[in-house]
Amino acid sequence: MRLLDNEIFGFLKTDVDVHTMGMSTMSNLLRDCGYKTIIAPAEVMCAASDVRKVNNLGLLIKWIKDNNISRLSFSYRLDPVEGRDYFCNIFYQLKSSNMFFEDGGLIKGFSFAGLPDTCVLVQKVLGNQVIYFPGDETAEESLARYGVPKDKISSVLTQTNQYDKSRWDFAKKLIEEERYKNVGIPDHYGYKEAGTNDDTYIKRLEYCKQKYSLPIIRVHAGPYNPDRLEAIKEYKSWVKELASTRLLDVLSIGSSQLTQSNFGENWEGKHNGGGVPINSEIEYKEIAELAKPMLVRTYSGTKDVPWMARMHERSLNISWHALSFWWFCELDGRGNNDLLENLREHLEAIRYIATTGKPLEPNVPHHFAFRGGDDATYVISAYLAAKMAKKLGIKHLILQNMLNTPKQTLGVQDLAKGRTMLRLVRELEDSDFKVSLQLRAGLDYFAPDLEKAKIQLAAVTALMDDIEPENDDSPQIIHVVSYSEAVRLATPPVIEESIKITLSALREYRKMRKMGLVENMKYNDDVKFREENLYAECRGAIDLLEKNIPNLYSAEGLYKVFKDGFFPVPYLLDLQNKYPKAKNNYTAVKNGGVKVVDEKGEIIDTLKRYKKIIEDGGANI
Repeated sequence: MRLLDNEIFGFLKTDVDVHTMGMSTMSNLLRDCGYKTIIAPAEVMCAASDVRKVNNLGLLIKWIKDNNISRLSFSYRLDPVEGRDYFCNIFYQLKSSNMFFEDGGLIKGFSFAGLPDTCVLVQKVLGNQVIYFPGDETAEESLARYGVPKDKISSVLTQTNQYDKSRWDFAKKLIEEERYKNVGIPDHYGYKEAGTNDDTYIKRLEYCKQKYSLPIIRVHAGPYNPDRLEAIKEYKSWVKELASTRLLDVLSIGSSQLTQSNFGENWEGKHNGGGVPINSEIEYKEIAELAKPMLVRTYSGTKDVPWMARMHERSLNISWHALSFWWFCELDGRGNNDLLENLREHLEAIRYIATTGKPLEPNVPHHFAFRGGDDATYVISAYLAAKMAKKLGIKHLILQNMLNTPKQTLGVQDLAKGRTMLRLVRELEDSDFKVSLQLRAGLDYFAPDLEKAKIQLAAVTALMDDIEPENDDSPQIIHVVSYSEAVRLATPPVIEESIKITLSALREYRKMRKMGLVENMKYNDDVKFREENLYAECRGAIDLLEKNIPNLYSAEGLYKVFKDGFFPVPYLLDLQNKYPKAKNNYTAVKNGGVKVVDEKGEIIDTLKRYKKIIEDGGANI
């Protein structure tokens, strides 16, 4: 059915699936084309988990009617069979309630976004009654699939960037020639503490620097199995297999939601939500022992954060701690802590971590990007977290940068954003505070076409090297996201192949640069122009915050920054509408990056926006 100018798009998922980025990205794109979009509130997402209950169905229908939604989209990124069942139940319940246009209702179109396998299962049941988004679509293709007219699609989405094309051509040739299959094993284990209880990230870093064998390779992995004990057993076999390759330095345990939110408790009747369901210190210790000579890390918890940090230290000899500051709480539905309580627990945990001498990874900026945050917020949030960590005694910081987030970001903008963030955080370095750069591909970057995804992995590796193209010690860490992630969880053979692709691409790209066969992006005028503008924007914004919020570097200060709307998160799922100022800004992709815009799509200057918040009394403590 033809798409009209006044169509309203509604985006829905279950509360079980914590993935929200795809919905936010698509909503942003549609709004940039002039359409109104609405993401379902948490209570409606909870109801979507079982619409066979009359009250839940009524809540869903009320939301659709109250918002006059004519195009409904449902997203599910977990188990394919569960995804099919959730979606088909919703479809048939809405059909029987005469909610579709042909039956006199509002809904003119219904779409499903999920894993390719899930799309296949749904299509077997519903055929062409539904529009499908398996994840391989470009932004332009996605909008066209909805029926958006070509003249409404922003030219930014359709432009070809020469830098991105050149990386693609390099990566395509590398994969087609299969040169990566013969990559050698780097020298990372030659020091005496390697694989012992005295091993640390700092010792491995120093050894690799001496041997000129950086980067350190990290992978986040874990199988899904609804049987808890079988899942643990399977994961242990994975760990042994990964350790045997000697390609992996840091095993990041892909722990389940219940591991993070209800560790050590009785899980009977609770939904696990995917991931490795570890529920005791003994299980952690067994995994850490099997992992040697790999180092091990895992997610923090969503409550009792200081206790979890201590537990991870004693059970895993954790390589470094990762804390999300503003996230993994009420803001994203990952935990029940309110925001201020969450920040207080995180800062208490950091004080403890400082006593261990272990590094800290602020798992922060990409979470703002997932919820529609602009590039300035990405950089500034990382800086505030880093300076907070330094003030609390952390000596070594792992600075994570998730590239391709959102995936419409141009490569030249990713370089500018990455360099700006690194430049600002390195201004904090001194004899007692050092920074390791950790880079990774974006969560929604990879295509479900596995051969295409391999090319993407090689291409994004080249992008990583171009942040500091004349420094062979940068990045210090690469978090390798396996090429299969858009289709299924990566198994050890896929992980091993992904690491080989990454290492091979890095070596080949560096060789080609030194031979003058690819551009040295250190001197690219477009990147330099973008970086200088973004740096001035972020440096000025940080100065305003530091001058106008006396206790900025405290739980209360970081809370005020969020609550008063300095960090825009237009796609925040805020059940109780506690943070309206954080949600009241629009953002859009502009010139390959994300900017705050007004209702007409015009860019709003960050410093002017910050000054207005301050003038309106937002920064009063």
